Amino acid sequence: MSEPQTTAPAVDDPTAKRSVKDLVRAAISGWLGTALEFMDYQLYSLAAALVFADLFFSSENPAVAVVAAMATYGVGYVARPVGAFFFARLGDKTGRTKVLFYTILLMGLATTLIGFLPTYNQVGVLAPILLVILRIAQGFGAGAEISGAGVMLAEYAPAKRRGIIASLVALGTNCGTLLASAIWAILLVAYSEQEVIDWAWRIPFIGSAIIMLFAIWVRFNLKETPVFEERDDVVDGKALSREETIQLATETGDVRTLEAMERKPWKAFSIALLLRFGQAGNSGMIQTYLISYITVVLLLDRSIGVNAVIVSSLVAFITVPLSGWLGDRFGRKRMYIVWAVIALIIIIPTMLMISSGVTLQVFIGYVVLHNLAVMSFASLENLTLPELFGARNRYTFTAMAREIAAIIATGAGPVIAAAWVSAVTGSFIPIIIMLFIFTLSALIASIWMPEVAGRDLTDPRDAI
Repeated sequence: MSEPQTTAPAVDDPTAKRSVKDLVRAAISGWLGTALEFMDYQLYSLAAALVFADLFFSSENPAVAVVAAMATYGVGYVARPVGAFFFARLGDKTGRTKVLFYTILLMGLATTLIGFLPTYNQVGVLAPILLVILRIAQGFGAGAEISGAGVMLAEYAPAKRRGIIASLVALGTNCGTLLASAIWAILLVAYSEQEVIDWAWRIPFIGSAIIMLFAIWVRFNLKETPVFEERDDVVDGKALSREETIQLATETGDVRTLEAMERKPWKAFSIALLLRFGQAGNSGMIQTYLISYITVVLLLDRSIGVNAVIVSSLVAFITVPLSGWLGDRFGRKRMYIVWAVIALIIIIPTMLMISSGVTLQVFIGYVVLHNLAVMSFASLENLTLPELFGARNRYTFTAMAREIAAIIATGAGPVIAAAWVSAVTGSFIPIIIMLFIFTLSALIASIWMPEVAGRDLTDPRDAI
């Protein structure tokens, strides 16, 4: 197995041109943006489950209202790939930090405005229409947010510390989810059900503006990534067209750029797609469907699944940076293989623990499975995907690989699992099979991929 290509920061290392203060600001920016994204979505998902059916849809048929509320939640995910393509392409042409300013502004404004929306009783069908528009805006901005944060931190961080610094993006997901869950938990305790429906539901959406404004302030003063500025095809802060780039490379004898223009990106993109498919698939199964399985199939109290998620998310504050540090120490390829093999080994024992219905075993099984089969991959993924691609199209390919794989895996996985488990009268075997499929896809991709740790991110060529 090849050793990671570690490259110590030197005079020609573009990251050496940024101070520690710049790096800290970039890290906080990436963490805040991802936290806001996941807080937005968790706020909405909880509101959709708890109150939006009553607020934004006709009360004549409660069942239809619930379905409509959930469908509106799904609209945001449909908008994500479109936003990923639009903003990521713009980010490859004009710079990462400019685009990340736009995405967080769009996400944050959409979320805050939801808190000011009129209800169905006030304006009728206009209420759900406005809600759908804001959900589309939310998803459009979010589609390029986490990918852009990963790319930005990868291009900011010193080569030997990219893994642990970029892992902050994955920590942002935990922070956002936990914060949104805590806010809703406090609301439900502090106010009566009627007060929540009447006005208190607006508090978390309007309050999210505080985080948005802080994140905007951080990004407004953030310098462009040194890697983007060092690209040969970037002139006066803007990337040259393909034709101009080829002409310049021919005139200057830039072999790397000419070679990059001739290469097809399908190998690197396929690897990124499979890595993301594995992580997103496991995430959808464990963080979405498994909670439903614990409650609906095992008939355990709802609080058990919710509390297991909270405990596991807290444990992930150790798992995520540890996985990033190990990726720096031993290489992305090696650690992907190690985590995938470990995940394959623990799937059956952890599912046996969960399906036992014993509260302590459910907690232990869930925490172990979630951290080793989801969060360990998430930490590596935020850095490995940007490192797979060349400088010219890094943001675009990273964002599209993430969103295409996610919408397939997280969209289809839980639905297939629910139908399959129902067909075999509650057996957990289908869950095990699907977890094996998703984890194997990540293992296959990690064996196929080259080592990318420490590679020159100004290189216009893909890693493979």
